[in-house]
Parts: sequence; C-alpha cells; structure tokens
Amino acid sequence: MTEDRPEEVESQHQELLIVTGMSGAGRSTVANALEDLDWYVVDNLPPQMLRPLVDLAGRAGSTLPRIAAVVDVRGRGFFPDLRDMIQTLRGGESVRVLFLDATDAALVRRFESVRRPHPLQGTGTILDGIMAERERVRELRESADIIIDTSDLNIHQLAVEINQIFATEDSADIQLTLMSFGFKYGLPSDADLVADARFLPNPFWQPELRALTGLDQAVRDFVFAQPGATDFVDDYSRALRPVLEGYRRENKRHATIAVGCTGGKHRSVAIAEALAARLRDVPGVAVAIKHRDLGRE
Repeated sequence: MTEDRPEEVESQHQELLIVTGMSGAGRSTVANALEDLDWYVVDNLPPQMLRPLVDLAGRAGSTLPRIAAVVDVRGRGFFPDLRDMIQTLRGGESVRVLFLDATDAALVRRFESVRRPHPLQGTGTILDGIMAERERVRELRESADIIIDTSDLNIHQLAVEINQIFATEDSADIQLTLMSFGFKYGLPSDADLVADARFLPNPFWQPELRALTGLDQAVRDFVFAQPGATDFVDDYSRALRPVLEGYRRENKRHATIAVGCTGGKHRSVAIAEALAARLRDVPGVAVAIKHRDLGRE
C-alpha cells in the first residue's frame, strides 16, 4: 500500500507596486514598461480603491502575482489619503512605492512641449502647479522605496531603466545600482549613498588621458596607482556589506550608490566600476552600472 501524502501547495508571492510622483515625470512610460514585464497595471486609481484591489488580487491567486497601481494628483480629493493607505497596507501586504521625479526645468519643458496645463496650476503658471504638487507629495517622496530622477532620461531610456530594475528581481534580494556622476552637474537626487572620488588626482590634467574615460585601462591604471585609491575601494566595499544586509532585513530591494568626481568622466567611473566588481560577490545582490555624465562636454 502506498501512503497518501498531503498535496504540496506552492505559495504565491503577491506584490503591489504603487507608481506615483510628479506629473510629467514619466508615469505613463513606466506603466507601459511594467505591462511589458507582465505586471497587471491599473492607472489613475483613487487611494481608497487600493484595499479592494489587493483583496481582489488575493482571490485571483497566481493569475495576478504582480500588480502596479498608478496613483497621482489626478485623484484630486482622494490623493491626500494615499500616504495613510500605504502605511495601512504595509502592515500586512508586500507593498512598495516607486516615486518618479524630475527637476522643475525639465517638467516645465515637458508641459510646454505638449501644450497642456499642469493639473494643479489653475489660473497660475506651470511652475505654480509644479510647486503646489511638490508640497503635496513631499512626505510621500521621503517614504518611497524607489526614487527615479527622469530629468535626463527620454522615454526609451526610462523604459530600459524600469526593465533593468524589475526584470532581475526574481533572482536577487537587492537590485543595486552603482552610479558615477560629476559634481559640477549636480548630485543625483535618487542616490541613497554618495562617495566623493575627488581626493584623488584628476586624470583630466594628464594630456594623454584627457580624452579617455574611466572605462579605459590607461585611466584605471592611473587612478589606482594613486595612494589610497585601492584602500578606499576595499574599505568602502566592506563597509557596504552590513548596509546591504540591513537593506535586505528592511525589505529595501533597490538602492543607488553614487560615486562622484568633478566631471563624472575619469575617477568616478573607474571607482564605480571597481566597486561594482567587488559587490557582485555579495550573495543575493544584483549589481548594475550607470555612468550618468559620461559623454557630457
């Protein structure tokens, strides 16, 4: 006789992603990119409908494992309830918030290009509407799990970034982005941690290296021949390991570590590449590289 065994039921991990942020920052592009990754996307959802949506998804089971809800100021009177609703859902559900941001100048330029008013400008200017919206979403931005600054991204680049973030999640606990940048172009607004590589001599002042970048071996050799360069990468990568472990415990699945130098072309690129190589050895961490200012004049 064979002994009957209880049927093993595979537990389904269900996730809700709330997509929000500034009007004009790319929510429609993100929604389309998520749909391409087989997320079920609901646009312009009032916050009060989040709980019924989660309950409905729970009854649907494995047919709706990943849901993205786009919530923004188009909800008008409903929008102020969003932060409280997120806190309530986080008590018992797998909920994350993706916040899309951009500079005032970039947003004004986008609204002017499509000749549409900002949802909150009323009888004022586009900039008046942007400032009013920033005040409304300030606390929401501070509590977001993922922040993407789309100021310098076109719709194709933003879609690629969404794909890089969410397509690799099934195989990694944390999606880590190492970003090089130039301080003269401003700090990355979506960076969780910022390191400064300007303590090293600048290869820009070496005529034979000026036209090269930190991706070229000659520049890397110059950077890592300087006192303290290798020690910095070794020590910083070790210091980041407990940070990444803490992110894992706190369910922070996305993080951006930025490394800056003056122009974002030589030192920061070489250091970011070296850090990425070391952090790829950390179990459960998927590492991507982004050189924000490479190619700028």
